[in-house]
Amino acid sequence: MTLPSPDGATPAMAQWFSLKAEHPEALLFFRMGDFYEMFFSDAEAAAGALDIALTTRGTHGDMPIPMCGVPVAAASAYLARLIRRGFRVAVAEQTEPPRKPGKGVAKGPLARAVVRLVTPGTLTEDELLEAGRQNLLVAVAAGAGRAPSTRGWGVAWIDISTGAFETASVPPDGLMDLLGRLDPAEILAAAGVELGDFDARRAPQATVPAAATARRRVAETFQVANLDAFGTFSDEEAVAAAMALDYVRRSQAGQMPRLAHPHAHENGGILGLDPATRASLDLLRTRDGSTEHTLLASVGRTVTAPGSRLLAEWIAAPLTRCAPIAARQDGWSWLIDEGGVRAALRQGLRGTPDIARALARLSLGRGLPRDAAAVRDGLSIARRIAAALADGRAAPPAPIADAMRHLGGGTALEERLKHALADSLPARVEDGGVIAAGFDPELDAERGLRDDSRRIIAGLQNDYAQQFGVASLKVRHHAQLGYVIEIPTAAAARVRDRTDLILRQGTASAARFATDELITLDRRIAEAGERAGTRERAIFATLVRDILAEPAVPAIAQALAVLDVLQSCADLAAGGLWCRPDITDDAAFALTACRHPVVEAALPRSERFTPNDCVLDPAQRVMLLTGPNMAGKSTFLRQNALAVILAQAGLPVPAKAARIGIVDRLFSRVGASDDLARGRSTFMVEMTETAAILNLAGPRSLVVVDEIGRGTATLDGLAIAWAVLEAMHSTLRCRSIFATHFHELAELAESLPRLSPHTMSVREWKGQVVFQHEVVPGAARRSWGVHVARLAGVPEPVVRRAARLLTGLEKERAVGARPLPLFAPADPPARPEAADTAGPEIPEAVRQMLDQLDPDALTPRGALDMVYALKKLMLEESRHLDHG
Repeated sequence: MTLPSPDGATPAMAQWFSLKAEHPEALLFFRMGDFYEMFFSDAEAAAGALDIALTTRGTHGDMPIPMCGVPVAAASAYLARLIRRGFRVAVAEQTEPPRKPGKGVAKGPLARAVVRLVTPGTLTEDELLEAGRQNLLVAVAAGAGRAPSTRGWGVAWIDISTGAFETASVPPDGLMDLLGRLDPAEILAAAGVELGDFDARRAPQATVPAAATARRRVAETFQVANLDAFGTFSDEEAVAAAMALDYVRRSQAGQMPRLAHPHAHENGGILGLDPATRASLDLLRTRDGSTEHTLLASVGRTVTAPGSRLLAEWIAAPLTRCAPIAARQDGWSWLIDEGGVRAALRQGLRGTPDIARALARLSLGRGLPRDAAAVRDGLSIARRIAAALADGRAAPPAPIADAMRHLGGGTALEERLKHALADSLPARVEDGGVIAAGFDPELDAERGLRDDSRRIIAGLQNDYAQQFGVASLKVRHHAQLGYVIEIPTAAAARVRDRTDLILRQGTASAARFATDELITLDRRIAEAGERAGTRERAIFATLVRDILAEPAVPAIAQALAVLDVLQSCADLAAGGLWCRPDITDDAAFALTACRHPVVEAALPRSERFTPNDCVLDPAQRVMLLTGPNMAGKSTFLRQNALAVILAQAGLPVPAKAARIGIVDRLFSRVGASDDLARGRSTFMVEMTETAAILNLAGPRSLVVVDEIGRGTATLDGLAIAWAVLEAMHSTLRCRSIFATHFHELAELAESLPRLSPHTMSVREWKGQVVFQHEVVPGAARRSWGVHVARLAGVPEPVVRRAARLLTGLEKERAVGARPLPLFAPADPPARPEAADTAGPEIPEAVRQMLDQLDPDALTPRGALDMVYALKKLMLEESRHLDHG
């Protein structure tokens, strides 16, 4: 809806129009007393999204102004709902204190300004955030002066709720992988930058500065002469970093939160996982956005929100270097051996506050007393945990030792906060009572005057009750009238004529009077209370500055998060059902009795998961897996992929033993679906993802794929699956698990030496199929589809009819149908005397084509073209024989 012209607006609405023009893309929360009010199209959109009443307030241009509002006290809940629905909100507050009536006081509305732009990537309040998840703002800048196909990317990401600030230089084909790993809440990018499936998270505006300007802005933000003080950053990284900082500064009305210095990631070092693989494996979220039944949920034993966030980071970004992986393993292995230390650590971490997010709110001036208390309590807990860790029998490994060194800092700040903060804290600083008695003599004096005056009020109430002969008389404080004598209406008539009483207000139930003594006392109390409040806020502001100036606090927060993740791993592995994998630099891949952690966690206690081995050594690096639906192929595929992610994240693996050579890229294509929003069928999605594998996978990659070619005609699908399987085996030479319903592919084991056929074990007992969920050597010869249909509840008459049809078709194929031409044997020419019994001779043109064929040199496209050419030649020969 287009806004009307501001011409002729009332003074208050003129303010609204002016502020709305500054942020046209956002809903404007316009502070009016105890409510945030929205007008015109903002009101209509918000009323629908929040399911609140849409009403009107006044008129503009002779038309009613649509209006809705939310209470200031409950604003966070409404903001959370709006943000989840994709809105951005500009918060306009009164920036001028209420005016006291009197001569010379300015007329018109109080001054207002937008003090904050609330967007998905700039949240700080606990009510708006998920405690165990990062909330990232990501900026993307394209490399300059290069063709789009070869242009790299600079990416910067900030979590203002914790102060994290990192950058990366990304190759042309790596942007989607990084966005999938980061899972940003909001993305800044120029209009021409394609964001694919992440486009819905694009911020409405993104200003892209020049590289030199960007470097200067970032350096100025951190008060250094040159950005190189923090490391080496490409021009694209500097531009992205400046874009992110500018957006944060704008969203916070010019303020900057406490941010860590920008940290540039080196190229490499992180396992390549594209968005399709992440979606296939349900690492942090399922496809429907749930956090239940995910890898993180199944392995997480953390007891703090920062620990949960760090564990999610490790799972989202597994490593590709043995040394840092082994360091993480050393940390939790030590805790397993030190059972007493582990128990003390886990108990000590329980209830640890979220120091990082408390620091962010304090740095933005939105800190509450509980945030200062979080720092105080966190420092105290760190000290106790350091003492517990020191009780270990063996010397702690590097990750534990590093954490212990950090936990010892901030002792002076801890003592100051313990003395300064009251034991029982109010919700807001303005409520008073934040600073403990005895900490500041000046504050104690102001409080004494205020509290003594209140005791005087209590005495006056008794005196007035006796003086005026009204036992029910009360002395109360009224927001507008100050202190007044309140007398019930029935008794008020007896005192109305007294000259020492000043009638201030009459109501249906009581009359309110003032005296000169009360007026003077009211002024004294108000001044004493105001001075005490001013002094308390000043002390709290000093404490906040001390907290933000202490460099040990962020390091302690990070150390506690690392310790939480390590104790989580130790708690998971201590039962003996999870192992420490052996990570190597070779091409090894051997899992013994491996399990799917998510499926296992979801099973009822009475059921047991069936573990399976998987060996993809260099001699048999490609496993061809056949078997019926419901037998467990997809689970087997995913559990091996998840084992790699857990192992290279430095976490325990659900297996008896594991040896894994570093995987550089992991591809999982298990379960495809339509992409109707972009007009892509299941088969098109499948082929697009297959193309990504064939173009990006290499000898150190792991590929797990399920049923390639299922979305098209049988022969087409078989041809594509065959060609892809050959490419993985002979061209890509990657470790692969290739699940298929094309059982004929098992015959390729004779021509592909590193192909190992396996199948899901199935037994038939009394006419019923029993899925044993075991992977065994060999190839399936049946799909058991009719049995699965019966299990799915297909009506019995239909199942019986399908069974009869299947029996007939199998008999016809067994006696009358010749093998698929893809696998037709090269029979010798039939002798004349055997012409009646021998099969047809292979045409000479086909023979010549096969003789010239080099399977290892074929591309997937070339293999598919060759299949069609062979099929065409065979059909032409068949017609020739029929007409001969």
